Amino acid sequence: MGDLSVMRKALEDINNGKELAIATITKSEGSTPRGIGTMMSVLEDGSIHGTIGGGALEKHVIELCIKAIEEGQSKTIDLPLDTEGVGMICGGRVEVFIDVYKINPKLLIIGGGHVGYAIYNIASLLNFDIVIFEDREEFLIGDRFPLAKELVLGPINEMLRNYKIDNNTYIVIASRGHKYDEESLIEVVNSDAKYIGAMGSKRKVITMMDNLRNKGIPEENINKIYAPIGLEISAGSPEEIAMSIMSEILLIKNNGKLKHMK
Repeated sequence: MGDLSVMRKALEDINNGKELAIATITKSEGSTPRGIGTMMSVLEDGSIHGTIGGGALEKHVIELCIKAIEEGQSKTIDLPLDTEGVGMICGGRVEVFIDVYKINPKLLIIGGGHVGYAIYNIASLLNFDIVIFEDREEFLIGDRFPLAKELVLGPINEMLRNYKIDNNTYIVIASRGHKYDEESLIEVVNSDAKYIGAMGSKRKVITMMDNLRNKGIPEENINKIYAPIGLEISAGSPEEIAMSIMSEILLIKNNGKLKHMK
């Protein structure tokens, strides 16, 4: 039988944006520290809640959980207790199910116009929690973005200033004008976002970057910005622009390579 306190703590951690694994003993043979149903939760940093018996077995399972979180894969592990890394001599055997809970990456789309809407449509097929920022109410109605996680209405720069951005966040700035794009960039350029991309011609981008420098933005942060945004694969329609942008985001997210698979 599962440990409710472990499950409650795991749910609390997930709601707080933490990634974790729950290790549960699903089979137990011979002399083992704990029985079937015993569980513990393990965070990325190795901290735990609950126990599956302590000692070398628990230490080994914690290491396996951390690796599973990094790989993003749940798995079942068969562990004779005399195996390397455990080294117990009691002769027992356990099977442990490691269930991984990853947090969806968050995609902030700044602007709900034609390009923003096209990006939303493509991103909604992928594993992102989508957040749309707009200051025009008519562009931010619920039935326009039914799969969005959040709809944020109001002055975009102010809304971004107070929005939590971490290294699992991807930002696409495609608002209705150069002025608004630059205001949005100022609010997010010093954040921990994994990706920040901004629309604009090369000339406009150069002007925008110079303006950021004049405002004292560190060069290393400016260099993180992908602008002009996207890969050079689009013929110019909103849908193809959106595909080029999401392709670039996936390239960054998955540590991909720009090459043919042929």
